[in-house]
Amino acid sequence: MATTVLVVDDSAFMRNLLKQLLDGEHEVVGEAENGVEAVELYRELGPDVVTMDVVMPIRNGIEATTEIKSMDSSASVIMCTSVGQEEKMREAVEAGADGYITKPFQKPNVLQAIDDVVSVEA
Repeated sequence: MATTVLVVDDSAFMRNLLKQLLDGEHEVVGEAENGVEAVELYRELGPDVVTMDVVMPIRNGIEATTEIKSMDSSASVIMCTSVGQEEKMREAVEAGADGYITKPFQKPNVLQAIDDVVSVEA
């Protein structure tokens, strides 16, 4: 059975890129462009994995991850960050992120990150 994924990024380009990379491997069940939408959609859809951009307007990925984890401690969140944002990654891990991928995305890295968090649950 395909893993369901919620794609969260304030850039439509990045969301589309991730959807293309995941197509055929996993099922993208929703997409959000900020942390507020991410939390609402997580509640609604209950995806297996969330790919969460770190830097977003309204509510950033770290705040949204904290909120999702407080609702569902078993949630799997993979942070998406640009190279050079190590400090943000530390904050994300403290917020409960299960893994991370760096932009520009490479298909093998994205699929591996999802497999890593999904196989931990299995």
